[in-house]
Amino acid sequence: MPDEIQPPMTISPLNKEKTFPKIILILGILILVAGLGFVGWKFFGNKIGLKKNQITLIYWGLFEPESVMQSVIADYEKDHPAVKINYSQQSLTQYRERLQERLLSADQQEKEKNKEVLDLETPDIFRIHQSWVPMFSGLLSEIPVSVYDSTTFEKTFYLSAVESLKLQGKYVGIPLMVDGLALYCNEDLFKAKGLSFPQNWSELKIAAQQLTARDSEGKITTAGAALGTTVNIDHWSDILGLMFFQAGVDPANPGACSQASDGRSVCPGADALQFFANFTTVDRVWDSTLPTSTFAFAKGNLAMYFGPSWRVFDIEGIKNRLQSDFKYKIIPVPQLPMEEEKQIGWSSYWVESVSKKSSYQAEAWEFLKYLSSKEVMQKIFQAQSAVRSFGEPYPRIDMADLVKDHPLVGGYISQAPYSRNWYLSSFTSDNGINDKIIEYFKNAVNEVNQGGDSASSLQTAGQGANQILSQYGLKK
Repeated sequence: MPDEIQPPMTISPLNKEKTFPKIILILGILILVAGLGFVGWKFFGNKIGLKKNQITLIYWGLFEPESVMQSVIADYEKDHPAVKINYSQQSLTQYRERLQERLLSADQQEKEKNKEVLDLETPDIFRIHQSWVPMFSGLLSEIPVSVYDSTTFEKTFYLSAVESLKLQGKYVGIPLMVDGLALYCNEDLFKAKGLSFPQNWSELKIAAQQLTARDSEGKITTAGAALGTTVNIDHWSDILGLMFFQAGVDPANPGACSQASDGRSVCPGADALQFFANFTTVDRVWDSTLPTSTFAFAKGNLAMYFGPSWRVFDIEGIKNRLQSDFKYKIIPVPQLPMEEEKQIGWSSYWVESVSKKSSYQAEAWEFLKYLSSKEVMQKIFQAQSAVRSFGEPYPRIDMADLVKDHPLVGGYISQAPYSRNWYLSSFTSDNGINDKIIEYFKNAVNEVNQGGDSASSLQTAGQGANQILSQYGLKK
């Protein structure tokens, strides 16, 4: 028997009244969920998009721990949320080789398949010595005019930066510090002899002779000045470079001679080298049996010592360990007699550069512009001073007044306007242009100390130096 056809279901007025509010409730919930979803998408979606588009700059530093840089980096990231800075402190050991290898790897386009790996390992920003620019030719990005045009750069930073940081007519580095040579004087020894600090080399020579003390066997117990040798004078090559510049000698052609009006042969480079060696061979205010110059000064057994500002930390550490108690003063390097108006000092410091193969060169330079601003440099100086005696001396001309009276830094700042640099910079550990050229001049000093002729020794050193210079396109 076929099924009976059921009448269509109808909703009673009572059921209809109960169902309608449920529909309204469901629609309300759906609208609320949709609204929350839209708001969430607008807020979190933008955040996700920002994270996706965020760039990371790899920054290789050398001497500053992350704690020193952390605050200024955090401030920059706060104002530039699309930029993240990954700073790491590198070891100076084989640093130049490691850095150059990374940059050269990024420069090889055939390794494009490993680009992601290279980007993680290759710095966008890195620290190099001011004398390394020729070694990194082709790897350094040019400073955009929006960061520093040439005129602004030259008005902002000292002459040594202007001379050493230009490559093919463009500036390729920004200094965050200056340093070089200054003369450390043991105040107690000078006071005991009633002597004033020397202002020129003649005064230094006389003071060194008067301050040198020997035992009954003639052995030096207190040295007058650490000059004349290469084996135990920590910054002898910088001192020799300083003497060359002050004598008007081109270090690339140190053996050059000219003929005076009376027919004499004038060889200023040979004279400077002989003057340097005489402190050991003739004046005998120093010798090769003594400890290193830094240690001898820190122990109180050396009256005059040449060194950069960072040597203060070594000297203070040794003094504390040995309980050596004496006062010392850091003053500008001596000048040639009668040439005080033509002052010349020695610079040797590190600068920040950007990789030419970085995908974010503009962003990297903007960050360095921020770091080199007066306000941020003061913050960095304060952070550095919290972990050691003082921060790195300011490289900006308009910041000289801030530290000109600082007892440990002022001497370096006062010389900064007239300091120069060449490839005789010690302790760069570059195994390159400095270390190799220094080796040739080391042979020249040693030959003179053994009675050799200073002119011929320098001619040989100049030939060797030019072989190294030619490797970097610098041979004249």
